[in-house]
Amino acid sequence: MAIQRLHTETRYSEAVIHNGTVYLAGQLADDLSGDIRQQTRETLASIERLLAEAGSDKSRILSATVYLKDIAAHYAGLNAEWDAWLVPGTAPARTCVEAKLYAPEVLVEITVVAALK
Repeated sequence: MAIQRLHTETRYSEAVIHNGTVYLAGQLADDLSGDIRQQTRETLASIERLLAEAGSDKSRILSATVYLKDIAAHYAGLNAEWDAWLVPGTAPARTCVEAKLYAPEVLVEITVVAALK
């Protein structure tokens, strides 16, 4: 089976497609000066764009891993945006953990695995 890579950098690809599945690298907000809700909205928009480019969409997400800088401070804001964004009845398997992210201003990073259409 062929492996297709989208937006490949030296160390990673933004998306890898193989055997009917798309794997996204961790996605971040473009503007890291915003609060958790703004960063979550931008991160989810990035996920949506990459999934569309790969031939999938948010209703096809199989699993998601959410990394939060401060789970106590940011969990409610993340979930408010996440719940509004999800297509009803399509909630994926999800893990949400607190993590030290690569830069202090990053509040959320999300990776997803989705089925192709």
